[in-house]
Amino acid sequence: MKKPYLLVVPLLYISMFANSAVAAEPKIASPFLYTFDSTGSLPEAGSLLESWSPYWWVNSGAYLKISNGRGSTLQDALPFTDPWRMLYAKNNPIDTDNGYRPQNIFRLISRSSWENARQEVYFVVKKDNLSASPNRNSSNALLLFSRYQDGKNLYYAGVRVDGSAIIKKKINGTYHTLAQTKAVYSGIYNHTSNPSLLPKNKWIGLRLETKNLDNGRVELRLYVDKGWQGKWVLVAQAIDDGEKYGGSAITKEGYAGIRTDFMDVEFENFRIRNI
Repeated sequence: MKKPYLLVVPLLYISMFANSAVAAEPKIASPFLYTFDSTGSLPEAGSLLESWSPYWWVNSGAYLKISNGRGSTLQDALPFTDPWRMLYAKNNPIDTDNGYRPQNIFRLISRSSWENARQEVYFVVKKDNLSASPNRNSSNALLLFSRYQDGKNLYYAGVRVDGSAIIKKKINGTYHTLAQTKAVYSGIYNHTSNPSLLPKNKWIGLRLETKNLDNGRVELRLYVDKGWQGKWVLVAQAIDDGEKYGGSAITKEGYAGIRTDFMDVEFENFRIRNI
């Protein structure tokens, strides 16, 4: 078996770009494994090309934290004087608890683009952030992006706080549900008394395969590995036929990545490879 192509970003490397407007585009081979091995902190940037890291762009959520072999969203609240706390308090106080928890809307995008690919990562949910935002609801989830063209055109798939699996397409800013299945995680969701069926401090592996078919169609398949046992179970699949879901399928290569909603989350071993 070919040895995985391994890349990590230490804090020193990130700091090298602190005074640079643009980090160089990476040349990344398949398969790609990112292990979060070195300590560092990558701040949010206004665009992909402005990110200090050649591998990641923090699109939303203020910071990607890297420590002890794990990446993570922010954990707990930002200090009152943190510049990101103040910026989010001004621009999106509702979703971020007056700027204290920008991790409520965490979006991490790869700087490498992929076409037919399989990506996977293991998550640990540390705690729920029970924000008063109307956007904290049953659709919140742990998610993987694929074919990300921009914030208005992409696919995503994952497991929601109500226990279901979801595959969606966002086209020209409008969401379309391609597939939703029940009871990946069992229980009765309740916004107040049981706001998430996702287990805490237990591994949740997500794998998303995105592949072009004939006639401009795209197939997406979502797998879950509960407890990091290496047992990937297909939980949802869909074919975007380019007609039912807002128009043409997204057949062009695009960026990969991670999205989490209203949670403090850690993650390990982001892998992606051509299929």
